[in-house]
Amino acid sequence: MDRRTVLRATVAGGAAAFSGSLWAGAALAAPAQPGPGPYGGLLAADANGIHLPAGFSSRVIARSGQRVAGTSYVWHWAPDGGACFPAGDGWIYVSNSEVPLIGGASAVRFRADGSIATAYRILGGTNVNCAGGATPWGTWLSCEEVPLGRVFETWPDGSRGAEERTRMGRFTHEAAACDPDRRVIYLTEDESDGCFYRFVPDTWGDLRTGQVQVLCAPANATSGPVTWQNIPDRDGFPIPTRFQVGAAKHFDGGEGCWYDRGTCWFTTKGDNRVWAYDAVNQRIDLAYDDSLVPAGTAPLTGVDNITGTAGGDLYVAEDGGNMEVCVITPAGVVAPFLRIDGQSSSEITGPAFSPDGSRLYFSSQRGTSGNSTGSGGITYEVTGPFRR
Repeated sequence: MDRRTVLRATVAGGAAAFSGSLWAGAALAAPAQPGPGPYGGLLAADANGIHLPAGFSSRVIARSGQRVAGTSYVWHWAPDGGACFPAGDGWIYVSNSEVPLIGGASAVRFRADGSIATAYRILGGTNVNCAGGATPWGTWLSCEEVPLGRVFETWPDGSRGAEERTRMGRFTHEAAACDPDRRVIYLTEDESDGCFYRFVPDTWGDLRTGQVQVLCAPANATSGPVTWQNIPDRDGFPIPTRFQVGAAKHFDGGEGCWYDRGTCWFTTKGDNRVWAYDAVNQRIDLAYDDSLVPAGTAPLTGVDNITGTAGGDLYVAEDGGNMEVCVITPAGVVAPFLRIDGQSSSEITGPAFSPDGSRLYFSSQRGTSGNSTGSGGITYEVTGPFRR
């Protein structure tokens, strides 16, 4: 049997797992399938080359190598993972820079009316900062996507210098998602045989000390119970963390990570999957797999960064493909939400909603240039009647 047939048989046995704590209490009979999106079809491209549903509009916030409008700050190259934070009567959007040696992260501060107040650097001198995650106490975890990569805790308002958090493990970091209920932080690893980790701090809110653990399950499992085991050596040298525990489950290219009400959603780009880790019952299941939809109909490929809304919708960005951000609804429907024209050599990164849920930020890492350095990166904002 081919991979599609095998997966259909495997997932059918675990379909009943999607209930209770998953998807904010809405039951899902099986991994998401293509269908009509909640906002209708995409219209013709706007002036920024973005196809959006009716009622939505876009604007360019920043371009790599150019000053952010109304400020003297030059926006970084290769914008990647991002998040939004409340700030007074406005908010802040932070964005990583996925370039070697200088890496780091920048921030744009918005006023209450959405105008740009200022932009500035919050981290520098690091290496290939890819994704990361926001903490409940208002900091941004910026992760290095290199072997023996580190996690840096940063302060979006620039009030404090970034601090290295090496106790969170040294590996090819991608994204992070905080689980305030179990007081752990989930971490993805961007390797073809990477693992899914969690960091258990000794004190919640203080990431200086704690234990790194790895998810363990049968190698080919796509659903079922899991366990966690301690990583013996979080520094990952000479034995990489992903090879230290024999029972560890390996995932094909860990990417985005998002926690919401008992579930941690994470993506794997190598096999175009969105996984759901049920933290309450300690099990994994597939929320989406392009091999489990009718052949040739998969709207979501090259799965990468992921974010969500208070209403339970998931937004997944594509790395390549036809440059879409797709929405997966609690009803198990996957559909394009937006598409970018003329940037097929780029990837969409850093999706994040403003605190009130009315604006979506994201970047095209290489823009129309397709330059591998990310010098043509563009950061956008989409405004409209998002479901909240």
